[in-house]
Amino acid sequence: MFKALVVTKNEETGKTAASVDNLSLEDLPQGEVTVAVEYSTVNYKDGLCIGPGGGLVRHYPHVPGIDFAGTVEASEDDRYKAGDKVVLTGWRVGEAHWGGYAQKARVRADWLVPLPEGLDTRQAMAVGTAGFTAMLAVMALEDHGLATGHGPVLVTGAAGGVGSVATAILANLGHEVAGVTGRPETGDYLTSLGASRIVPREEINETVKRPLEGETWAGCVDAVGGAMLARVLGQMKYGASVAAVGLAGGASLPGSVIPFLLRSVNLLGIDSVMQPYERRLEAWRRIARDLPMDKLDAMVQPATLEDLPRLGADILKGQVKGRVVVDVNA
Repeated sequence: MFKALVVTKNEETGKTAASVDNLSLEDLPQGEVTVAVEYSTVNYKDGLCIGPGGGLVRHYPHVPGIDFAGTVEASEDDRYKAGDKVVLTGWRVGEAHWGGYAQKARVRADWLVPLPEGLDTRQAMAVGTAGFTAMLAVMALEDHGLATGHGPVLVTGAAGGVGSVATAILANLGHEVAGVTGRPETGDYLTSLGASRIVPREEINETVKRPLEGETWAGCVDAVGGAMLARVLGQMKYGASVAAVGLAGGASLPGSVIPFLLRSVNLLGIDSVMQPYERRLEAWRRIARDLPMDKLDAMVQPATLEDLPRLGADILKGQVKGRVVVDVNA
């Protein structure tokens, strides 16, 4: 038997509830690799899956957790053997497939990557999907010409999971980073991660009538979307790019095509769920190299399986700072 956070649904009322229960190996879904999970983390999607409406979950009972890291216990695939350290992010695990909020998980071998050299499993989950997405965003900006010395790089939602890691990586690479936050109390935290400027959210959160403003930002990692993204597009330097990773501010884009036509601005969509294997490996290698571990440790708040219902609600309200690392065996 092992512990897991299990979400159940009352078919009469349609309401869901999450609690820590005991499961057996026979309860696990099909897959080639069984993993003894050591750590997981908390993402926005996890909040949706844990929450009262069930969010992205289609079948119950369900074990959420879109990320996990641990040790292979058994494998029917030659790529992995017992004792190997592995990481999983994406592939709709924790949504359509049972996830990492458990002491055991069984998944397809194709969904795993080896734990990168230089990281342990706890650090990998301090990174998690949020940090993995942040690294993909930085790589996309670099692929489209971003280099040090081009000017300041804006990070919106900077105190959140993606924003925190993006800020630390960009600063470590030598960029001048401006962090946008709606929580003034996070200013010192962002400065400690390497942000050289704090931009209050209200300064940049509304659209303006002018489709173009002064050329300010050499690049942007945007976790907010909505009106803020529309505003930022009009502030980008000629040929600069915005990597869009989230929609906390809404899915609509109330903007103009003028920045694309007159300034050759690029809007780059970043998906972390279905990324090809080789790109995943490269992103994890870059994380191990370019994310300062002392900065990563400063982002972390520890948690247990019992804390997850509260944390799931908190992250949906924008009340989680940095990265949560869940010790599933605590």
